[in-house]
Amino acid sequence: MAVTDLAIEKIKEMIVSGALQPGARLPNEADLADQLGLSRSSLREAVRALTAMRILVPRQGDGTYVSGLEPHLLLESLAFAADVSHGHTAGQLLQVRRLLEPQVTALAAGSLTDEQLKELRGILDRSAQEGIDIETFVALDIEFHRAIADSVGNPVLSTLLGILSTHTQRLRIVRGTHHAPAREQAHRDHEVIWRALSAGDAQLAAAASMVHVAAVEDWLASGLPAE
Repeated sequence: MAVTDLAIEKIKEMIVSGALQPGARLPNEADLADQLGLSRSSLREAVRALTAMRILVPRQGDGTYVSGLEPHLLLESLAFAADVSHGHTAGQLLQVRRLLEPQVTALAAGSLTDEQLKELRGILDRSAQEGIDIETFVALDIEFHRAIADSVGNPVLSTLLGILSTHTQRLRIVRGTHHAPAREQAHRDHEVIWRALSAGDAQLAAAASMVHVAAVEDWLASGLPAE
């Protein structure tokens, strides 16, 4: 194991064991390096890596702290991997989305308020406007699915679903599939989902969501080159 990796594991062990609690300030660099039997340069590299993972949070002029370790924040560090995925790897992400999103949509059918349904309707109406560009359409697509997931009240699910199909990923798919037909089909799928949610029909909402994600998988398979 590389020295930096060892340093990362040692700091993680302190957090897992409870020696460092969420929100705790790390000891100063010299003391912590001595405590862990590491060089200060290795410790700095480990701290940088753990900061990128959102496990540690630097505070200017006040040292480095353990983050709150909320799962949805830690998951956000995976977004880059999703952004750069192509071909088969992107397809694998969509497979996981197909497993999760219908269930989340079904849960939303029982939790969406009238105000939230109105918000979803507004997103749909804006996405159907003539002349909007691909960037705007994709942003509205993300907003639509995010609003549904957020209504469930589980930030881990919301974050995970957002990672499984990022803005970059969606934009790549739409651009690779003669984007006008793809946009029209996506809008029709969203309309079916919205009607099911409005009716409070969890089974229909889940089925509509599954059909929608399966269509996205088909677009990916037919419109984009494999890795």
